[in-house]
Amino acid sequence: MFFEWSPMRSRALATKRISIEVEMVHDTRIIRLNDRKHLPSSIRPYFGDSVGWYEGDTLVVETINSHPKQRSFISVGGKVTERYSRWSDTQLLYEFKVEDSKLYKESWGGEMSLNHSSEPLYEYACHEGNYALGG
Repeated sequence: MFFEWSPMRSRALATKRISIEVEMVHDTRIIRLNDRKHLPSSIRPYFGDSVGWYEGDTLVVETINSHPKQRSFISVGGKVTERYSRWSDTQLLYEFKVEDSKLYKESWGGEMSLNHSSEPLYEYACHEGNYALGG
């Protein structure tokens, strides 16, 4: 969901959705934009039900209805709110807040910078001794 420590890329899918692809088992997360209405709780997409909207220049994403078999840090009833703010042409500030009274006594969160890279997105795999890779 929000804890992926591997290369990723995102792309806009028209004006109603955005996708974030994480190169760890080729996972792609779809975020519906400008509609804060969540899916029914009986529908649990693998990365949870994510809706996004803009507050000024910041993309805010709220995710609920986590899939019970997904490896994540929230329970089925938890909520994660993420904020993506552009710092410069090559850097985003990523902030998140976890709210889940079933697992945690209080909400918690963090932030980190996400840096643009023009390097290719390599497959998540063991590349030890792969001398065909440049760099």
